[in-house]
Amino acid sequence: MKCDIFRSVTLSAILLCLSYVSAQTNSSTQDFTFQVSSAQAWTDTALDLQSGDTLEISASAAGSAVGTSACGPKGVTGNVAQTGDLPLPSAPAGALIARLHAHGSSPVLVASGTQLHIASPSHLFLGMNFAGTGLCQGALTVNVHRVPALAASSSASDQTQPTRGAQLKSQLSTAAQVFMQGQFALGSSSGSNSSAPASTATSPDAASSSASPALPSLKLSDAPLDGDLRRGIDSLPRRVNDQFQNLGDMVNFVIVGSQKDVQAALAAATWHVADTDNKNAVLNAVMQTYDNKDYLAMPMSTLYLFGRHQDFGYEMAEPIAMVASRHHFRIWKAPFVWQGREVWVGAGTHDIGFAKDKRNNSVTHKIDPAVDGERDNIGSSLQKTNMIKTLSYYLPPNSVQDAKNATGDGYHSDGRLLVIVLP
Repeated sequence: MKCDIFRSVTLSAILLCLSYVSAQTNSSTQDFTFQVSSAQAWTDTALDLQSGDTLEISASAAGSAVGTSACGPKGVTGNVAQTGDLPLPSAPAGALIARLHAHGSSPVLVASGTQLHIASPSHLFLGMNFAGTGLCQGALTVNVHRVPALAASSSASDQTQPTRGAQLKSQLSTAAQVFMQGQFALGSSSGSNSSAPASTATSPDAASSSASPALPSLKLSDAPLDGDLRRGIDSLPRRVNDQFQNLGDMVNFVIVGSQKDVQAALAAATWHVADTDNKNAVLNAVMQTYDNKDYLAMPMSTLYLFGRHQDFGYEMAEPIAMVASRHHFRIWKAPFVWQGREVWVGAGTHDIGFAKDKRNNSVTHKIDPAVDGERDNIGSSLQKTNMIKTLSYYLPPNSVQDAKNATGDGYHSDGRLLVIVLP
């Protein structure tokens, strides 16, 4: 499968590329063949290793020149004069050895075959146990079978606790299947998928059953909200819209503070800025997955307030759940200031799975209909940073209490906005 089969780069491309790369890098064994020559001290395999990886190495002679001693993985036989100190004095001269770092690490004997268990991130070099001029001519053919840590764990006898890699692979595969069925009409279309996990619910009932936990306890200010700030909030639109002018998510929080301070507080609360370019997002997702890193910047759709798209999108999720479930919000700089300070207007929702987009029958994220939970989750996360001054609820006129987002899913609220003032 190639990641460039999609003419337009969409979230489905990210899902499928992640699934493919995750399967290839996190759970599949890999085989490599190298030629180790007597003409150089060390051969860089360009193979990066992770903690928990296992290497199974075997070697054989690749030939020799006429009239000279043939190089062999077990070393040169007979009485051999060798100048200088051998890289590995305890091993025969000329034997195949390995080193797991470029400098400063002690070589280990490989000879005709061995197994190495990688304890820390490493880089593999291969060489012959020579010092000074080589004692033989020719080369060694070295075969390396790499068993990544996640694959080794998943093949262990205890299968009761799935590894992170197995969970990621399963979730990405399910997500990709849901997207493929919705966007490309692939797979069975009859009946529901009874084996699908709750995180990929495709019906309103399934999503509604994923109720939010009890709302976090917020330390609210006792002081009444300033009159000028109230009037500014009263003038705000109550809901955002999509590019087709369909009304969507409600405006449910406000942050007062400079852009620099807002970004610093959100970063401290472990919110991640979402990727804004789908093509770059695919590349970032693939590269970070390939490097065994967590991709936490899944793009979000563009919505509009004040006649323009969001200034920033932020999200938070467990790495393996990012595809299907994430906390996220969009913020816009308001057209007014309060006491000379910038005001940021936000709309936050909690993605809990996948559902049909009622605008075009494609597949999109489904939100938790109890949107007040995400509003208060945002406030709670910032409260934990100790980088805010006050938190206050405010009920504006014409508040939103029952509505539908731009994709047609319903939601409900008590109508209050959370006003967050930074120092």
